[in-house]
Amino acid sequence: MAGILILNGSPRAPRSNSRRYAELFAKASPVPTETVNITRTNHGELCAKAARYHDVLLVFPLYADGIPVSLLNFLKSWQDRLPPKKPRISVLINCGFYEPEQNDVAVAMIEQFCRRTGCTLGAVLKIGSGEAILDTPFVFLVRRRIRALAAAVTAGRPRVLQVTMPIPKRLFVAASAVYWENYGRRSGISKRQMQSMDIEPQPPVT
Repeated sequence: MAGILILNGSPRAPRSNSRRYAELFAKASPVPTETVNITRTNHGELCAKAARYHDVLLVFPLYADGIPVSLLNFLKSWQDRLPPKKPRISVLINCGFYEPEQNDVAVAMIEQFCRRTGCTLGAVLKIGSGEAILDTPFVFLVRRRIRALAAAVTAGRPRVLQVTMPIPKRLFVAASAVYWENYGRRSGISKRQMQSMDIEPQPPVT
């Protein structure tokens, strides 16, 4: 089928930043797109749908330096149901770290999937500061890179792109600290508690 199938692999797909990135890609794409969220129960449906597309774009966040388990489980199902004519798989990944290269391990996991299954790895966009950049004046940089990604996917060019906020790293870290401290305060958690390695209060020693 002509067009691009976008698979949202975020565990929070309906209310995720990945959803917002997928929407930006769909607007930038010169060919029709279809976006579907990966869930625990729709692997068979998605495998059948993906078999009708030559291009599949995986959109997902970085989780613990790798791909989310929701996407990993789908890939396990997909590898056994791929059609004889394998799709070209492109990647749009975002992370909350400042450096886009923090996404490299997760991208390598998709590369390994492609090697093992005979799929072609297409274009890649790695986004740093992905938790914040969409709501800043620098969002135009993301839109620009997504337009370049859409053009590369459509043309079948294996491009690697990246983007992050163009501010000093120390400023990004300071702003992130303020954000999380305020977030914790709203939940009744102090900065000291967030810095602790204890998950639950320890019982007193008797």
